[in-house]
Amino acid sequence: MTTSFHAATVHPDRSVTYCGEVDAGQVATARAIAGLDHTPRSVREHPNRPGTLFVLREDGALDVYEPVGGTPFTPRVADPAPRASAAAALPLGAASGTLWIPGAIRIGDGSIGGAMDTPGNPPRVTLHTTESPAGGHYLESVSSYLIEVASEPQLVYCPVTDRIAQLGPLNQSARALRNDGARRTNREGRVNIQIEVLAYAEHPWTTGWDPGRKPGWRSILAAARSWGVPDAFPAGPPAPYPGPDKPRSRSVWQNEGGYFGHCDVPGNDHGDPGALDTAKVLGGPGGDTPPPPRPAVSVAHLAAAAEADIPAPDGHTTYPDEVRVVEDALVAEDLLDARYADGSFGTRTRDAYAAWQRSEAGGSYSGPDADGIPGIASLTRLAARHGFTATD
Repeated sequence: MTTSFHAATVHPDRSVTYCGEVDAGQVATARAIAGLDHTPRSVREHPNRPGTLFVLREDGALDVYEPVGGTPFTPRVADPAPRASAAAALPLGAASGTLWIPGAIRIGDGSIGGAMDTPGNPPRVTLHTTESPAGGHYLESVSSYLIEVASEPQLVYCPVTDRIAQLGPLNQSARALRNDGARRTNREGRVNIQIEVLAYAEHPWTTGWDPGRKPGWRSILAAARSWGVPDAFPAGPPAPYPGPDKPRSRSVWQNEGGYFGHCDVPGNDHGDPGALDTAKVLGGPGGDTPPPPRPAVSVAHLAAAAEADIPAPDGHTTYPDEVRVVEDALVAEDLLDARYADGSFGTRTRDAYAAWQRSEAGGSYSGPDADGIPGIASLTRLAARHGFTATD
């Protein structure tokens, strides 16, 4: 029987403090305290190392208890190398969409998986729940736990605070799914953006949650759309939890793009994320209310804004609502610093739009064609990736 444990604390910045050895009684006390309903702590076991215990703390720290004399600690092993054909088709780091979400907190070293095995298959998002509390700084403690147990998604999202943690670039595979036999589900599709949401599957996190008031979530949607992920749930809405396991169609998973629950992935047995309101997940108001129309942005209005705002004093605005839609899209593309998304079509917005015009996704313009003043072709491409409508 284990009589003592190594105790350590992983801090929100991922630094570690070793606290020495403690006896089994102290670990039992820590477990009991974390199990109380009114205590802002949560217990997790290591999925692969019996006896190792984690306590998630509201302040963002992670307490770790490891049996003395147990299996020696082995640093997290990198994911197996991508297959040669996949690496040739989509090299690690290939930038065809948003890699790092502006405003997300980067946790860990950024190395999670690798290139996708089937980059010719449709892009997708896979939704999980952490089965842990939300709010506070659980974003940091849960992210640290997922790193420690080598089950990292690309993103961890808190629906209470609207904060995002990013553990790796969106074009790398995550490590939160089991394989389906020899097929690596983490590496399925052009991208497979996995999101662990701080929530319990039994209590869907979309209940009482308004995506219109959650700019963090909207930035996640924009990043997914930048990779071409359709606004759809091809396997149908996630099933209520607990409940019967829904069919996990290999055909749908491999051949259709969009949003999937962990409960939809073949080769896996988890039932999360629960009965989400899919309209809210995709940014709409939910229920039976039709989603609002996409905002319309006029090329003529943007040209007029550039003509008036650039020579004017800083902060001058002409068509601020339409300019802000474009600026938010440029921020999501990592071409414009978020502090300059202010509704004024100034020089920084012009330069960011010129960079979009020169990019492959924006049309690969060069010379005088990439002048930073939107045209209908380049604006239509941007609109398709970021949920608005381009008009003349």
